[in-house]
Amino acid sequence: MAFGIILKTRRQKSLGSGIVCSNLAKRTKKVDIMGKYETCYGASLRKMVKKIEISQHAKYTCSYGNTKMRKRAVGIWHCGSCMKTITGGAWTYNTIFAITVKSAIRRLKELKDQ
Repeated sequence: MAFGIILKTRRQKSLGSGIVCSNLAKRTKKVDIMGKYETCYGASLRKMVKKIEISQHAKYTCSYGNTKMRKRAVGIWHCGSCMKTITGGAWTYNTIFAITVKSAIRRLKELKDQ
């Protein structure tokens, strides 16, 4: 209360005569990372975006063995411990195509060594 004025939030209910009780409202649902979208865009689109946002905000393992790889911008990933900046996928550190190319290169190197 500031200067005798009662400001109610959305979850508070007034009991009359200026008494405010915030325990009367029930708890809201836990909405995870998608709470910012509220009820917009439809459930199926929100589920797809949720999968993408969880993967892009996750920490990945760096190519050098550290686990502090984080997304800095679209396609740019930065490791906080070894301070290396690497390009990758827009939403994930490695794209599916990059993984297949790396495995093909590794397989060809093994064949060359034999």
